[in-house]
Amino acid sequence: MQELPLSKVYQLLEPGPVVLLTTADKGRANVMTMSWHMMVEFEPPLVACVVSGNDYSYAALRATGECVIAVPAVELATLVVQVGNSSGSKIDKFDAFALTPLPAQRVAAPLIAECFANLECKVTDTDLVNKYNLFVLEVVKAWIDPAQINPKTIHHHGYGRFVVDGEMITLDSKMR
Repeated sequence: MQELPLSKVYQLLEPGPVVLLTTADKGRANVMTMSWHMMVEFEPPLVACVVSGNDYSYAALRATGECVIAVPAVELATLVVQVGNSSGSKIDKFDAFALTPLPAQRVAAPLIAECFANLECKVTDTDLVNKYNLFVLEVVKAWIDPAQINPKTIHHHGYGRFVVDGEMITLDSKMR
């Protein structure tokens, strides 16, 4: 074994695909890139996510208590990085990156047409927001784009490196 710097631990445990989180406050929509999230319950589906207090989306999420988690496929990887490297306080990211907002049914935040899945969410728990910027969201409506067949997701490994979702294997669930 060789010692691993603690700053690299998150690269081993990064839980899921890089997603886009949309918010809307006072008639203005925004989108940010997010990779720090995880499922915490199956049904109703609950997602815990970290949104930094430095992110422009943080104030909108706190104010409205709702958002959309949009899941992009690998074809959008460059755009996802560009969204993450810019601030919604300075530009309209939907216009700047030619993203197509679609109306959601249960929240004011928009869906993103280019993403293969969109999850409308409401904040259900803010107990850890002040300490860790961790919001617990309930998915109240979910959408999938049937035209995007077998989309591959991207997973952040730090420093501009990503892994693309790989081969799927199926194991016998009765194995002990």
